[in-house]
Amino acid sequence: MPNAIPERQPIGDLFAGAVLALADAYVIALAAPEGVNVVAQGDLIARYGVRYLGKPHVSIVPGLVAIDYGEMLTGDAAWEFVTKRSNLYPRAEVFGFRNDGRDEMTYVKNLDLVLPIDVLVYTEASATRPVASVSAIIAPPDAALPARLLNTLPRYDTIAAWREMTQPHE
Repeated sequence: MPNAIPERQPIGDLFAGAVLALADAYVIALAAPEGVNVVAQGDLIARYGVRYLGKPHVSIVPGLVAIDYGEMLTGDAAWEFVTKRSNLYPRAEVFGFRNDGRDEMTYVKNLDLVLPIDVLVYTEASATRPVASVSAIIAPPDAALPARLLNTLPRYDTIAAWREMTQPHE
């Protein structure tokens, strides 16, 4: 009897905070300061997308990976495989949702593992379309945020520090 296909389980990190729209970027902050455009706030979920080869504006959040010969991976095991061992099985199939919310299946060989991970923020665990793709964290060094999130995005102490490092100087 063939193995049952497991439910998709994309990795996700819960955090309390806000997504802010600053200039032409979205960032995560622990709180929303006055006068800043708030996209979402409260209990949020960060998920991680792998960008497509030749299409860096498109990414897929892996929920299920089917390796040759029927082995199926979900959750942390699927993420670990895609980011650390997928070169062994370029024909492995990745099932998930794209950064635009569309259901997708692609092969590992179509993904660009050299590009930075696309950090997507959702307001609900069942959501497939993110509220934003974020590029930084605005928080003090001792902020209580998930380790994977802190290891994936650059962190700045203040919005002013972020602007100093990312905005062009005149």
